[in-house]
Amino acid sequence: MASYPIFSLIILALSSLLPSLSISISPCDFPAIFNFGDSNSDTGGLSAAFGPAPPPNGETFFGMPAGRYSDGRLIIDFIAQSLGLPYLSAYLDSVGTNFSHGANFATAGSTIRRQNKTLFQGGFSPFSLDVQSWQFSQFKSRSQLAYKRGGVFKDLLPTEDYFSRALYTFDIGQNDLTSGYFDNMTTEEVKAYVPDVLNKFTIVVKNIYGQGGRFFWIHNTGPFGCLPYVLDRLLLTAAQVDRVGCGAPFNEVAKLFNVKLKKTVNQLRKDLPLAVFTYVDVYSVKYELISQANKHGFEHPLVTCCGHGGKYNYNAHLGCGGKITVNNTEILVGKSCEDPSKRTCWDGVHYTEAANKWVFDQIVEGAFSDPPIPLRMACKKQQ
Repeated sequence: MASYPIFSLIILALSSLLPSLSISISPCDFPAIFNFGDSNSDTGGLSAAFGPAPPPNGETFFGMPAGRYSDGRLIIDFIAQSLGLPYLSAYLDSVGTNFSHGANFATAGSTIRRQNKTLFQGGFSPFSLDVQSWQFSQFKSRSQLAYKRGGVFKDLLPTEDYFSRALYTFDIGQNDLTSGYFDNMTTEEVKAYVPDVLNKFTIVVKNIYGQGGRFFWIHNTGPFGCLPYVLDRLLLTAAQVDRVGCGAPFNEVAKLFNVKLKKTVNQLRKDLPLAVFTYVDVYSVKYELISQANKHGFEHPLVTCCGHGGKYNYNAHLGCGGKITVNNTEILVGKSCEDPSKRTCWDGVHYTEAANKWVFDQIVEGAFSDPPIPLRMACKKQQ
């Protein structure tokens, strides 16, 4: 038997493992994204259903309104781009859409729990998370029937295997919390219904799992106590305002929701053993951005870029793109600020493209994820 130096034997042993090692560290090949959420990730759903977001929405990147409540792209756009996928078409948009690499079921104003009010009564979308899941079920079954017809449908719809290989993203919950406050509930009353909200969330995730979904990327909710539409509308005492100027009680509710959401995700891991869940702490990233805005190249974090009037440049009745009529002439008063790239808050409710990009850059490599894995590895189950 030939003799080998011990180093050569080690190299031979390692080389035999290389194929399996390369498989374990290779990035995921997500062919599609199916997104569920509210305005933080709506790429045109509410605009398709109830009328377009007006200019100057979309001005920074798209050069025109593009269904997003921002001057440009959202975090979900950067997620798709980083995975080499096209921006997601809204499921509700029937014109010029392409669903070959996924679909977006999110709509602005959506909640996890049904609000049992019309959009015009409460300002919240009728497309709650359960409805979005029903839309997904319809899309999954009907898209495959159409795909089999061939022709143009093969170019516009996903193949059947995409549904089990896709990334399922969630960014929803903020409106469930603010809705209670806007209905004049106390902080304790809002806290009391959080478990029911998360029970509804669990039902939807299990439904999607039952239809083949396996890879879930779940954002927690942000510090809504720092957003002008909350600060302008809900009363606070001086003692309830933190050092940054945010509403402490509202952010405490957001943090409570996030603690319980994380526990919910942990339970889902046990209940759905074939799934891979990544919980992403966007709250911490967004609060860092707002509280240390100057450090990160931004300014006036509590003041709306596109708005009109008041301490926060926000008016609930005359928002971004809002116009008034003077002497039979329409005048735009809800104008964009001079440089949205230096601002965090776009319209009092949503973030600018620059802020969305900054948040994405912090979360994409897994620094704020549980488990701490990058987006591109979100199909890998941690041992």
